[in-house]
Amino acid sequence: MNAVISVIGKDTVGILAAVSGLCAQVNANVQDVTQSVLGGYFAMIMVVDISKCNVDLSDLRTQLTALGQDRNLQIHLMHEDIFNSMHRI
Repeated sequence: MNAVISVIGKDTVGILAAVSGLCAQVNANVQDVTQSVLGGYFAMIMVVDISKCNVDLSDLRTQLTALGQDRNLQIHLMHEDIFNSMHRI
């Protein structure tokens, strides 16, 4: 079971480390990641395996949102099934 994490904001040192570190703390395994810096803005999408996560999806979402607020980033978490449904052509 996977989830998709998106991160957008001004580029600063340690964004990837902070998000992946939080994932490691809750036992959410990063499966794939893509990131880019465009004109000083950071954008990242991560696919994480949440099947062995030690918190529920709602708690993980709350923790990621709080991390985003602390770092002045927008961080969103969505279950992979919902993400796929929303982006189906």
